[in-house]
Amino acid sequence: MKSPVAETPFASVSDSDGTELFARFVDRPAAHAPLVPSVVIGELVAFCDQGRTPLVTFSGQPGSAAVVARSVVDVYGDHVGRHVALAFEGGDCRKPIIMGILRGGDEVALEGAAPRAEIESDGDRVILSAKTQLVLRCGLASIILNREGKVLIRGTFVSTRASGVNRIRGGSVQIN
Repeated sequence: MKSPVAETPFASVSDSDGTELFARFVDRPAAHAPLVPSVVIGELVAFCDQGRTPLVTFSGQPGSAAVVARSVVDVYGDHVGRHVALAFEGGDCRKPIIMGILRGGDEVALEGAAPRAEIESDGDRVILSAKTQLVLRCGLASIILNREGKVLIRGTFVSTRASGVNRIRGGSVQIN
């Protein structure tokens, strides 16, 4: 009776170290395909598409123009000029993915920086806080709060309605 192993194409491996067998299973890259390191250090240089799409530069990039990147971490305007860790989709250097923002060296870590806004919620109310100014904007309408206590309401049409008393109080009240 024949051994089942003898019937497989791998039983005819002649090399004692199994290199021929290994070569059958491994997809080797074409000789002309450039090898891309697993991680490259680049720089976040700008954003496009109204701040939604990061642009990066890195050593060995195709051409000299910044390359559009995707990101697995949140990147902000404050990060422009910082070094980033880049990986590449499918090893393609035209498809960088920002894996993180590097800290250390001469770069300032954002942990010590003041947050842009703080949000607290207990299920019944939401508190949105900012250090110097808070702006709610939609189209031509806005409500601006600043730390000196000034509240500005702007819009092409402003209406107040109340089912009870609509009270206006202040040190002085100016109408028109």
